[in-house]
Amino acid sequence: MGIPALLAVATLATMTPQQKAALLVVSGPRAARALGGVLVQRWDPGAPRPSGAVVYADQEGGAVRALRGLPPRRAAAEYTNAKEAYSAGVATAHALQRAGVDVDLAPVLDLSDGPLGDRQFRSPLFGIAFARGLAAGGIAACAKHFPGLGSLPVSTDDRPYVRGVLREQDLSPYRDAIEAGVPCVMVGHGVYRKLGPRRASLEAATYRLLRVLGFDGVAITDSLNVVSSADPRRWSVDAVRAGADLVLFTDGRSASEAVGALVPLARGGDLDAHVLRVLRFRALLRR
Repeated sequence: MGIPALLAVATLATMTPQQKAALLVVSGPRAARALGGVLVQRWDPGAPRPSGAVVYADQEGGAVRALRGLPPRRAAAEYTNAKEAYSAGVATAHALQRAGVDVDLAPVLDLSDGPLGDRQFRSPLFGIAFARGLAAGGIAACAKHFPGLGSLPVSTDDRPYVRGVLREQDLSPYRDAIEAGVPCVMVGHGVYRKLGPRRASLEAATYRLLRVLGFDGVAITDSLNVVSSADPRRWSVDAVRAGADLVLFTDGRSASEAVGALVPLARGGDLDAHVLRVLRFRALLRR
C-alpha cells in the first residue's frame, strides 16, 4: 500500500458520517460549506468556495467553456491531429491553474458519430492527447460520457430518457484513457438494455463494466439535475449504491439534499470504499 493510500485510510478513520457524505457531492453555485467539490460555471475568482473543496469546470472548448475567456477556444472537432490537441490541453491546464481549477470535465470521448456535434473529436485519440496535455500542465482530466453516447439519437441534455446500444467501439477510447492514467471518468445518462432499464449513471452494471476495464480512479455522475423531475435524495443514493464515487449537481440546494440522504449510508459503512477512492484522488491533485 502506497503513501497516498495509507494517508487515505488514516483520514477515513477520523471522518464523521456527515463529512463522508459531503465529500462525495459536487455542487454548482451556492454550494454548502464542507462539500467535497464545487462546479465553477462562470469565471468569478472571487466567488465563495467551500474550504478545501476540489474545483471542477466544464472547459471542453469552443462553445462549451465555463470560463469563457480561457482556452481551448477551438471546439474538439476542429483538431486535425493529436499534437494540436495535446498542445491545447497543456495551454488549457495552465489557464485553469491560474483560475484556481483542479479538474477539467473533459475530454469528451464519445465517437464522432454521436449526438454532440463539434464537442466530439474526429478521433478519440485526439481526446486522449488532450487529456495527456491537461495532465502535463497540472490539471486532472475527466473523460466522458461512459459508456459512450455514440449510438444515441440525441444528447441526454436534450431529452430526459434516451436509449442507445452498448457498442464495443464506444468502450475502446476508455481503455486508452485508462491506460493513459486518466484519474476520473464521468458516467452518462444514456439508457442501454444490456446494462439495465435505468440511466447508466444509476445502474450497477455500468460501474462494474468500468472496473472490469481496469479503471481504479473516481467515477462521477453526469449532472443529476439534468432531469427536472429527479429527486436528488433518491438519485444520489441510487447512484452511489450503483457504484458512483461522486454525484454531481448544478445547484446547491439539490447538493445539500443529497448530502442528507447519504449520511445514513455513511453511518452503515456503505460509503467507505467511495470515500477512500475520492481521498486518493484528492491526494493526486495536491501533488
